[in-house]
Amino acid sequence: MVLSAITVAAFVVVNESKNIKLIKETPCENISGVKADVKCEGNSVLVMPYKGVHESEVRMAGEWNFADYKAVSFTIENLDSKPLRVTFHIANTDEHLVRSKSRRSLPQTVGDLYYLKPYEKREVVLEFPEPLQHPDVEATLRKSPMRYTPYSSEFGFASYSADLTAVKHIVFQGCYLALFETDHENGWRVSNLKALHGKRKENPAEVKMSHEEFFPFIDQYGQYKYNEWKGKIHSDEELQKAREAEEADLAKYTGPTDRNKYGGWANGPRYEATGRFYFKKVDGQWWFIDPEGCLWWSHGAVRVTPSSAITPLDNRREFFENLPTEGSEFEQFYYTHDALLKPYYAARNIYETYDFSSSNCYRKYGKDYKNIYAELAHRRLQSWGLNTIANSSDKDICLMSKTPYIERLEVRAKEIKGSGGTWWRFMDPWDPSFKQNIIDQLKAREKELKDPYLVGLFVDNELKWGEEWFLAATIAKNPSTLIGKHELIKHYKNKYNGDIKALNAVWGTSFASWKDMLNNEQDLPEQSHADLVEFNDLVIHKYFRNCREVFNDYAPGLLYLGCRFSNSNKKAIVIGAQYCDAISHNFYRLTLEDYTQPEGIDKPLIIGEFHFGTRDRGPFHHSLIEVDSQEERAKAYEAYVRSALEHPNIVGTHWHQFSDQATTGRFDGENFNVGFTDICDTPYSEMVKALRNVGYEMYNIRANAK
Repeated sequence: MVLSAITVAAFVVVNESKNIKLIKETPCENISGVKADVKCEGNSVLVMPYKGVHESEVRMAGEWNFADYKAVSFTIENLDSKPLRVTFHIANTDEHLVRSKSRRSLPQTVGDLYYLKPYEKREVVLEFPEPLQHPDVEATLRKSPMRYTPYSSEFGFASYSADLTAVKHIVFQGCYLALFETDHENGWRVSNLKALHGKRKENPAEVKMSHEEFFPFIDQYGQYKYNEWKGKIHSDEELQKAREAEEADLAKYTGPTDRNKYGGWANGPRYEATGRFYFKKVDGQWWFIDPEGCLWWSHGAVRVTPSSAITPLDNRREFFENLPTEGSEFEQFYYTHDALLKPYYAARNIYETYDFSSSNCYRKYGKDYKNIYAELAHRRLQSWGLNTIANSSDKDICLMSKTPYIERLEVRAKEIKGSGGTWWRFMDPWDPSFKQNIIDQLKAREKELKDPYLVGLFVDNELKWGEEWFLAATIAKNPSTLIGKHELIKHYKNKYNGDIKALNAVWGTSFASWKDMLNNEQDLPEQSHADLVEFNDLVIHKYFRNCREVFNDYAPGLLYLGCRFSNSNKKAIVIGAQYCDAISHNFYRLTLEDYTQPEGIDKPLIIGEFHFGTRDRGPFHHSLIEVDSQEERAKAYEAYVRSALEHPNIVGTHWHQFSDQATTGRFDGENFNVGFTDICDTPYSEMVKALRNVGYEMYNIRANAK
């Protein structure tokens, strides 16, 4: 919860004499930094991140009893030119230090996330929840895969079961929202951290319910039962009324009038028409050129599919009201799936699911809901000023030859053990299975590769590149069966003229022979990292070169749109730019005004993912970037896309995602308010207005930004 400075001042004045000035009253030796130097300055702490890191922390250790306190207040100040996300925790265990990056509701923790623009200063009040009457309800919710639960949305990601009589850790975690690791000018500061004495805010009525009263808490439409909001569906009749209202809106707004069939700028200048999409720099700005030779800018959404709200049922059927019985016409939605995401469920041993979004479309459109939804998707995109179906979308919708689309493939080959990553491990680019897997996937897309509406392909998603030595160091401790490890040995055997002792002297190792090094599966000493950077570069080159060569041989002329970077190191971006037709980056932040490419690179950039969310209508989690309301979400969308249109390198933005996620979470627990439509397929009117505001004018905005 974020309050204005005036409200904060009024809040703090109550029982001022009993408030605890936490920084001032904590010995400086109990305040420490992680990946940062910290400096205690009276009632504030200055945090200076180490060179070249994104994330840093300041930790306060002590023993505090907040039984008679209602909240904490503090001031956060971003002293740097990069946007900053700060995660705040009060906890009586150190589990939050391990799990906080998952952005889940954590046991024994009170906290929240805050986003600061460059040089922004913000005053915050975070309220404490009352102790629970029925802690078993929260315990049941926490066993399931949900990022936020009904219990955590009221007080940030506060756990009602947190023991605030025995607090031992107060932690601020700062993360700069930058494209790659970079140095920072002035760090960030926390000041005036106080525990505010007084009576706590009463818990919501549903939080006082017993297990028998609370469950089930999700209705037959997949919505939370115990709250009301604008647009909530209570009956099939209301679904039909929502459909009729949208039909009237779509009839009124049929789309921009200055577009060709690909959504290109029909009124703009013309260039060579090749029948495929390609890139061209025009008057200092990068553009796509569409198959008819028109300037084209990609304005789209990820996951255009009726199956956006599939949720696991394993061990939590009691959450859901009126699940279909065997033989019911709705039984089919136990078996519908999203083709791209299905492997993620299997990898997590999730066997039972229900597709609330598709079942709601069935209620709304009838037995032919898939075809009706598909036709409607194209009408919506055109009406809203969008011209791209982005990756992870329904293939049948893409192949209707009505809206350009971008797909992605993910390499499945010999894994590099220990390479981590959010989704999959890094694959060994020297193993023959690497290139062969890409070849097989391209051959399976024969129809798409001939389709002029296919803009291009991403390969992979949010790989872990790590530090500039990470991949090489990981390969060096893999089993000897990894082909990439043999390449590493060959490289350094050549560099050190076959003298293992010379390598040992530099790396701080004690290998008896090169065979001994090949068989090693232990971490290497830190002093080896500087030397490992050069082989790490070879790994990156090999990865991107493989992709480029396969595209050249099996999909000539098709755009290779990169790997959808996420907080990569700079070296990976610089090397990748040598092989990709465009750089792609999933970039969650408020604006792109201060985006710059690494020195020496001038390439088109596609924003593969971004979004904003809030907690005011249904979903428990606000998404990766929180705003205060649907109105603010719409404003943030328009500002972000405008900043992209005004940047000479950016050639498109893809919103993640077309519809809200399941209220009770998908395979990894994400249950974000991120849709243009909600779980009942009703468009958010505020977002639609913002889409049209920027989408209808996007070519004029970009052309006038020169």
